[in-house]
Amino acid sequence: MRARRVRGVVVGAVAVLVSVVVFLVPFAFILVTAAKTAEEASLLSFSLPSEWALWDNLVAVLTTRDGVVVRAFVNSTILTVASVALMVVVAAMVGYVLQRRSSRWNPVVNFFVLAGLIVPPAVVPTIWVLQTIGLFKTIPGMVLINATFGLSFCVLLFRAFVSTVPRELDEAAIIDGAGPMRLFFTVVLPLLKPVVITVVVVQAVAVFNDFTGPLYFLPGDENATVQLTLYNFQSQVLSQWNLLFMDILLITLPPLVMYIFFNRQIVAGMTSGAVKG
Repeated sequence: MRARRVRGVVVGAVAVLVSVVVFLVPFAFILVTAAKTAEEASLLSFSLPSEWALWDNLVAVLTTRDGVVVRAFVNSTILTVASVALMVVVAAMVGYVLQRRSSRWNPVVNFFVLAGLIVPPAVVPTIWVLQTIGLFKTIPGMVLINATFGLSFCVLLFRAFVSTVPRELDEAAIIDGAGPMRLFFTVVLPLLKPVVITVVVVQAVAVFNDFTGPLYFLPGDENATVQLTLYNFQSQVLSQWNLLFMDILLITLPPLVMYIFFNRQIVAGMTSGAVKG
């Protein structure tokens, strides 16, 4: 028994050490590099700065190219909020219908849901579709792209969690005269809070950190997102490492804070449907 306990302590200590090395050491390197002057940062050494320039680098990043970083944060926030809201509503509806109502169309819908997880996105045909409907290089077009790419994952989560909601609640609401929309939004959706939080956090981080999507489908300085601002501080002839790492630090903080505050809700939403369904 004692040997087993010692083994558990050793394994736990090793796991903590590995977590520190994998997660905290890179973050510490970003932080110290973002606080250095341009000359010190160019050495890319893991050491404390001899002269702290954290505030100066922050001001330089926020004022570069008429505040493109601030504009990018606004664009990324709009994209994230709109895309995640659309994913939550649509995926919750689809997952509820797939779980509650059996029909001959369910296998077809399930096929497309799984295909959305397996088939990689096609850039050129997607651009052609956006150009045809007049949404290329627009925020609404990028919102539709983000919602489409993340919909399959969200549908699977909602469908698994809906199975934990008793059918008697649906029947009672229908007896009381609730229509389909009222049934879903007033009875079912509030009960899906754990999985809604999971979807919101996971997909918000994915959309906020997306690089290739805005690069392909949302070009232009006026549509810049936070990930694309990294180009401002690195080129073939000049790399402003202190400003680049300060920009990385600013981009990293919102998802990190969100994950810290909603860590337990993420785990609960990911496991509840699997355990009970």
